[in-house]
This record gives sequence, structure tokens and C-alpha cells, in this order.
Amino acid sequence: MNQQTKNVHKTIYNSFNLSEFGTPIERVEKAIVALKNGSGVLVLDDEDRENEGDVIWAAETITPEQMALTIRHGSGIVCLCMPKAYCDKLELPMMVANNTSKNHTAFTISIEAAKGVTTGVSASDRVTTVKAAVADNAKPSDLNHPGHVFPLVAKEGGVLTRRGHTEASVDLVTLAGYKPAAVICEITNVDGSMARAPQVVAFAKQFNLPVVTIEDLVEYRQQFC
Repeated sequence: MNQQTKNVHKTIYNSFNLSEFGTPIERVEKAIVALKNGSGVLVLDDEDRENEGDVIWAAETITPEQMALTIRHGSGIVCLCMPKAYCDKLELPMMVANNTSKNHTAFTISIEAAKGVTTGVSASDRVTTVKAAVADNAKPSDLNHPGHVFPLVAKEGGVLTRRGHTEASVDLVTLAGYKPAAVICEITNVDGSMARAPQVVAFAKQFNLPVVTIEDLVEYRQQFC
């Protein structure tokens, strides 16, 4: 498949599933409003990349109820996306020295709040861990390792540098006026398989969440920021 065919296929793929949510710019604007209101957003990447949908929440506003929904309908791997400066402040080294994963997903070592949690795996405990990591006065001793929350380092420049869910989540919460820290998790189907665009759209409708693609966000940022 040549690049031109890929681009046409991608356009059909995105427009078929998402036109009811508005234009690309409108979809981003709706996502920003939802985050400002303390809600979540579904973000789809390209079908020739991961072809997955992640639910995204601002780290500052996520609640135990929202975390429970994320765990119940997601892969269970709850990630906390942050800029390198945040991870450096918390003295979080990369999980591996030589990242050989397909998309070079930038995992650090996993984390757990040092105080206020039990086993660390419950929705409430994971929210406590997230809040500890993004607190204004957060310090390395506030976190234990390993844990049940997985930090990801977002590339500087966001989706204009790397078109991944990590960067998209940080871009979106920043545009919504929050700290550049977001909680994300891949949405899965009941049988455990990864949710693709049709299933992600159905999930969004079920829980009244907006849907946006990374390409939408790239277009928005190229026009406005």
C-alpha cells in the first residue's frame, strides 16, 4: 500500500467513524471542554500505528469512580503521562536503558504512593498515587517502587514531535489549563481484545465522552498553537 493510498484509507477510516462528533477542530474543542469540566476523552491514533483508543483524564481531576471505570473497561495498565522535567523531579529512571519496543513507548519505573494506600491496586489507591506524583510539592520520597501506576515520559513538542497517546494526552490537558500530566489507559473489548474505532465510538456514546484523533490534535496545534 503506497502512502497516497494509506492517506485516503486513513481519511475514510476517521471520517466514517467520527464525522458525527464534528470536524477535526470541533472534536478537539469538545475534548478540551470535557477535560475542563472534569470529564474524560477518548483518543484514537492512526490505524497504521497502534490503531487503538485510549481514555484520557487530567491527572489533577481524576476521581476514584473515573479510575474504576478506566480499569473496568481498559487493559488495566494505567499510565501517568508527564514531561521529562516532572519525571526528573521525581527521580524516575527509564524502565530500560535500551528501548526496543515498536513505538519506543517511554516507560519509567512504576510507582506507588508512599502514604495513603494499601496494596496500591484499587482504583482509590491508584488515584492517590497519581495525586502524590503530580502534587506541587511532590518529591521522590513520596513514591515507592515498583507500583501499580506506570509513568510515561512525553516528548517535548507534543504531537508535533511524536504522534502518540502519551503526547496527545499531555497536549490536551495542557490546552484545558491543567498541569501537563494525564492518566491514560487503552480501552479493551469484553473478550479482552483491543478496542478499535467502532468499539471506541460505542464506548464514547455509552459514557457520553468526546472522541478525538491524534491527527485532529496535530491539525489543531498547527493552526492555533
